[in-house]
Amino acid sequence: MWQNSPPGSLYDHIRVASFSLGPDGRIDQWSERAAELFGITARQAVGRDPLEVLAPVRDGRRGRAPAAPFLTEGGLDGRAWTGLVPYQRGDRGERGDQQEGLAEIYVMPSENGRGDRAALCVAVDVRALRGIETDIAASEAVFGQSPLGFFFFGTDLTLLRVNESFAQTFGRPAAWHRGRTPHDFLPRTEADRLTAALRQVLDTGKPVADIQLVGPVPGHNERRRWSVSLYRLHSGSGRPIGVAAIATDVTGRRRAEREAAGVRRNLALLNEAGARIGNSLDLEKTARELLDVAVPQFCDLASVDLYQGLLVGDEAPPGLADGSAELRRVAYSSAVSGAPVAGSGAKPVQVGEVHRYPFHSPCAQALRTAHVQVVPGRESEDGDGLGAVVQSTLAVPMVARDAVLGIIQFSRTKGSEPFGERDTALAVELAARAAVCIDNARLYRREHERALILQRSLLPPGDPEAAGVEIACRYLPGNAATEVGGDWFDVIELPGHRTALVVGDVMGRGLRAAVAMGELRTAVRTLAMLDLEPAEVLSALDEIAHGLGRPGGKQSASRGVRGSVRPADLSEVYLATCVYAVYDPVTRRCTVANAGHLPPVLVEAGEPAMLLEVPPGMPLGVGGEPFEETEIELPDGALLALYTDGLVESRDHPLDEGLHAFREALADPERPLEDVCDHVLSALDTHHGEDDIALLMARLRGLSPGCVGDWTLPPEPRSVARARELAREQLEGWELGDLVDTTELLVSELVTNALRYGEGEIRLRLLLDRTLVCEVWDSGHVQPRRRRARDTDEGGRGLQLVGLLSAAWGSRRIPHGKTVWFELGLPDGDSPAPDAVEALLSLY
Repeated sequence: MWQNSPPGSLYDHIRVASFSLGPDGRIDQWSERAAELFGITARQAVGRDPLEVLAPVRDGRRGRAPAAPFLTEGGLDGRAWTGLVPYQRGDRGERGDQQEGLAEIYVMPSENGRGDRAALCVAVDVRALRGIETDIAASEAVFGQSPLGFFFFGTDLTLLRVNESFAQTFGRPAAWHRGRTPHDFLPRTEADRLTAALRQVLDTGKPVADIQLVGPVPGHNERRRWSVSLYRLHSGSGRPIGVAAIATDVTGRRRAEREAAGVRRNLALLNEAGARIGNSLDLEKTARELLDVAVPQFCDLASVDLYQGLLVGDEAPPGLADGSAELRRVAYSSAVSGAPVAGSGAKPVQVGEVHRYPFHSPCAQALRTAHVQVVPGRESEDGDGLGAVVQSTLAVPMVARDAVLGIIQFSRTKGSEPFGERDTALAVELAARAAVCIDNARLYRREHERALILQRSLLPPGDPEAAGVEIACRYLPGNAATEVGGDWFDVIELPGHRTALVVGDVMGRGLRAAVAMGELRTAVRTLAMLDLEPAEVLSALDEIAHGLGRPGGKQSASRGVRGSVRPADLSEVYLATCVYAVYDPVTRRCTVANAGHLPPVLVEAGEPAMLLEVPPGMPLGVGGEPFEETEIELPDGALLALYTDGLVESRDHPLDEGLHAFREALADPERPLEDVCDHVLSALDTHHGEDDIALLMARLRGLSPGCVGDWTLPPEPRSVARARELAREQLEGWELGDLVDTTELLVSELVTNALRYGEGEIRLRLLLDRTLVCEVWDSGHVQPRRRRARDTDEGGRGLQLVGLLSAAWGSRRIPHGKTVWFELGLPDGDSPAPDAVEALLSLY
């Protein structure tokens, strides 16, 4: 059949070129395909030696191999010749380099009209041949080794070829299928459907996927189901040459789908259980949510019993292992109108009632073994009235973390479908989900109580006291459910009747933030007891917080501890802000240092509230940044408020608005301090639940001049006697005669040490408030060190004596030296003053 369209054969892929040689061995004809292959036009090739055309001389050198053999060994001498010939294209590549190739040439002898010897040459690029070989090999591998059934139909809709997988799927040898139509291996209806689909794909070129065909297979009684997908095949020129198909046996999948349909209802029930059970952390409510899901979708009657000991907080109540411990009925549900309540015997058990199951009963066995028990109606634990109604019961133990929490009874009445294997598995799954939720609620209740104990132990008492300062404080957790957080405040009494006021905020919430807060609060108290300046306290605290947050640091909790916090989390936990203020009631000066916290608010009589201008500093845990401190003098009656950002900031309003509202709420500071605190909390939005709130207010009173005795003594021996004299006169003026002897003795020791080990003038100061404080100042920088004197030593017992007779003693640095102090409790009539004689005798 003649046609002028492209033939669409193998030659479209390999691009065969031809040329002919005359009797003289030169090229006399050069095809267009040859020009495409070798990059040389017919004008350049005709009349030339083929050796010069295919492998011309370059820089005095010929091509990679001689091309002459096909002239001497084939064609012109009457013999055919086939070989590989390297060639260089006449044109150049995109980079300007010479293009080289390898051609397979077939030389066939011929004659011209005069009878002279000539040759016809056919050439193919070897790379094209190797590509076709690779493609054929890959196609054969896929066709022959694929587990899917491949088969090809010709344009006449007869099978051209099938692979072994297809032959096995349809139950006949591969050779049997060649030349067959769909009607030869499928039932008529299915064959018509496949034939119509084949014609549609062949005509339109659109593939068809997942045609479901059903039919018998020789040697099998069961009808098989196949999934067939079709797509059209094309030649190299684009002409349709047939239809390819892929067939997969989906009989097993179909069977699994039918089985899955029976499971979907159970999955839907489990999905509903996951959505409805455990929405609260209340034990009884969780049990009721379980029964709301199970009745009537799964069963007709159900009840939940939990161990009484676990409900009251016991970890492992006695009798739990053998199932004989007391249980409480926490929930019951029935879809049967007028049905009595299920019980453990003839007497029904009401919700809330505590009861036990007999040791040999199925329910007790389920509790002992932690395995579900299937109980027929007449053998169930139900009372007589309910036993006549129930067909069967599943007694399912509730197990969480390898511990049995209680038992659930699912019952179906007569007329309902009995429980099957799948129902038992579903009941176990429902019980397991409910057990996890109930156990979480139980653990939450326990851990919540522990967290509260931790939080309350870390915060100061509700009414802290300090010399010359009236204190009021409030703490509100951001999460009312946990009542723990990272905000803290503290009031620390320092030597010299000074008071440190601290407010801090650990970034984060919950128990972890509370633990971090406790560590930082403890560190603040420790540093405060060293009597460092506020800026020094924050610098040391910053190093501590930075060390706590560093992965692998000395303070890291993650090293070698199973289940501990990861280092990446610690750096976030131990990032905190803090403001530290020290008030001296004698000088009425307050020194403040800030570490990234909101500045304190100061209210003076007759003046509006104002934010103290304190350098903000960097948060604790950042590390490397110095802190600055600000010292201000405050009049008596001034109000100082320290707070955390939860008080003044929320998503409903910006920080500036919150600070303005806070200052407005402090407009009347003369009211009792507790009332001022309550007014602030009521005036501001403190119930948004976004962050914890800590508020610390201090009304600064100062010590009256009559409560302070201050003298300067020259650095000479007679100053010791003068110091004793001054102390005696001052205590008698304060009507503290009971403390005179002890005070004289201790003042004598401190002044003597100042003369012996100190420098410059000596300053003696007595302070009276809730206790008596004595301070001795000198210009020396050597701190006193307590040591234990030997029996033969004449001295070295002074500081031991101070420690025995005083309530507390210590030393601190001052800008120009040091201060050594001791503190004595005021006599109250019940506690006698320290006996100096006994103390002296105890040293020997």
